[in-house]
Amino acid sequence: MARISSYPRDLNIVDADSWIGTSVPGLQTRNFTASAVANYLNLNAKVNIGGQMSFKWSDTQNGGLATISKTGGGGSGTNFNTLTEIRISRNEINGQRVVEFLEYLIGTDILIGQGNEISQFGHYKLDTYVVDPTTTSYYIAGITFIGGNGVIAEEGTQYTVIDFNITGSGDVNLKQTFTSSNTWVINNTTGKAEPSVTLINQANDEINGEVVYTNATTITVTFNTNVAGASILN
Repeated sequence: MARISSYPRDLNIVDADSWIGTSVPGLQTRNFTASAVANYLNLNAKVNIGGQMSFKWSDTQNGGLATISKTGGGGSGTNFNTLTEIRISRNEINGQRVVEFLEYLIGTDILIGQGNEISQFGHYKLDTYVVDPTTTSYYIAGITFIGGNGVIAEEGTQYTVIDFNITGSGDVNLKQTFTSSNTWVINNTTGKAEPSVTLINQANDEINGEVVYTNATTITVTFNTNVAGASILN
């Protein structure tokens, strides 16, 4: 085998590129692809970004080290707007303690997003954040849904939690997604009593429904048949 230094350098890295290394346990020689290494770094939060915390979703309340879960358990497959209180592990995936940072964020907006799918997310206000009275390894966060898209993924999926604020003087479109139903209950967080409502199906075609402004924070939409899609408040 020639000296490693004699091989030309490849500056154009692609996912399928690979190199030889040692795998543990067993100390066996293996090929590692660039794609696999990148996936490992992402899923284990090995590249730290200020203001970003990574956890794994658990359908069990207080489901283990570096997890985020719904109070009472469950959650996978449901819309992000069903979350009103969550349990957050004291330490994130890479072991960093997050308590002091999240305490600082009380009263501000946070984004809970699926690590491998940017379009699956929930935007919330962090209302409260207190230690779980039954175990100091977890904290209880009270949150108010503002907007988002998609549903909570299966147990074990990585989620990032970040400090998140939308600034600007123009219109803000708040999108909420819904599974198939003849009634959609929309959280109105625009601050306006009767914002404009746009309804779309899963093909992104605009659809019609009976829109009722139930109160200052709730809008109810009724359809003649079950339909899945999204609402956009402006």
